[in-house]
Amino acid sequence: MLAEDLMLLFINKENGRLLADSTSVENALAGAVLIELVNSGRVAFEPNGKKVQVVDPTPLRDPLLQESVARFDRPMKPQRAVERLRKRLRDNVIAQLEGRGVVRVEPRKVLGIFPAKSYVITDEARFADVRRATGEVALGYRAPDARTGSLITLLHAVKAVPKVFDGDRREMTRRAREIAAGNWAGEAVRRAVEAIQAGVAAAAAAAAAASSGG
Repeated sequence: MLAEDLMLLFINKENGRLLADSTSVENALAGAVLIELVNSGRVAFEPNGKKVQVVDPTPLRDPLLQESVARFDRPMKPQRAVERLRKRLRDNVIAQLEGRGVVRVEPRKVLGIFPAKSYVITDEARFADVRRATGEVALGYRAPDARTGSLITLLHAVKAVPKVFDGDRREMTRRAREIAAGNWAGEAVRRAVEAIQAGVAAAAAAAAAASSGG
């Protein structure tokens, strides 16, 4: 599952914390789910890309994806779809990974006061596979395929590639931008990334307005 692989990339194996802020993680995960729903044929964009809606109500085997389909109660703008999909999504993806024996969730305290969570990797092989395959693409050692290209593109949409992988920041960002614009990416990927970026821009504008008292 794309969202599971993406979540693993966001986890710092050394300390169990996230390599990006929670908003970025949730936006990227929502994009991953949107891509999978479109690729499954259950959800589709209108020809002009302005709205996305359920086109096939056939149940999906994956419980997380099936629950996500239920959030499309009417045709909606892609940005709105991302906003709906990201609610509780990080915890739901982690719960699914935990159920598969890939991670273990442990409580921790921030500044010794505020409750938080650490994500301990328990399936070393799967974690290593995702990081190796995607990292080789991020660093330019091999060309992207549908899986790694989607992961890099989603990370790039929230400016997280240099946070997830070690290397020359500018070079990785340039390469990720090229991958995101590449011919390999289907319509679902492009529309999902546009929706993520619109959501990021809207959140930034809202934060700026709040800080200025507007």
